[in-house]
Amino acid sequence: MKHDTHPQTGQPIGFPVDTTPAQRPGPVTLQGRYGRVEKLDPSHAATLWEAVKGHDAIWTYMSSYGPFAEPEEFAAWVAQRAALEDPYAYAIVDNDNRCLGIATLMEIRPAMRVVEVGHIVYAPALQRTPLGTEAQYLLACYAFETLGYRRYEWKCNSHNTPSRRAALRYGFIYEGTMRAHMIAKGRNRDTAMFSILDSEWPARKANFERWLRPENFRNGKQIDGLSTLNGAAG
Repeated sequence: MKHDTHPQTGQPIGFPVDTTPAQRPGPVTLQGRYGRVEKLDPSHAATLWEAVKGHDAIWTYMSSYGPFAEPEEFAAWVAQRAALEDPYAYAIVDNDNRCLGIATLMEIRPAMRVVEVGHIVYAPALQRTPLGTEAQYLLACYAFETLGYRRYEWKCNSHNTPSRRAALRYGFIYEGTMRAHMIAKGRNRDTAMFSILDSEWPARKANFERWLRPENFRNGKQIDGLSTLNGAAG
């Protein structure tokens, strides 16, 4: 990685960066081709419950919540999530106005211009769909281009193979695993760390947009895979 040299000591030091703080996430609507991302609201609970109920595997790697047995319990959790400032939760809504998932911007550090995308809940109906990928594209665009973050993180339980695979597919770079990082639901959690930097975002953005265009799909099947476009993110 490039660096500067200290003018007095000759020691290597980091290159200068813009120290203007990033903005905090807000109640925006990010409109895409396949759906939208909007501020989570208690009203999203009803359609999201219909999409996630009975799918307990969704919650296995969540650090402290789920699965939920009853719609009332789930609705209370959604309301609690919607009220938080960090993590700041967004609903993922399809073009039929069904909420099919949640993603949050979290560990928000405006002074360092670092933010994480996490607490991601995808119903089976959202998994492996263009909207599922588009939601990640929309949030990353918002974080880098509107809010001004320079580092965009993805962390997951080291045992969560689908999440690790998704991070690489979306263009995140694997940076290592933090051992005994958390206690999650009474169990040890080693945490795999990934990131995209603002300098890497233009190339990732172009790959997202190439993958998302309608002509990349024929009979519902992708032609160019996002993992291939991103070179499995190194």
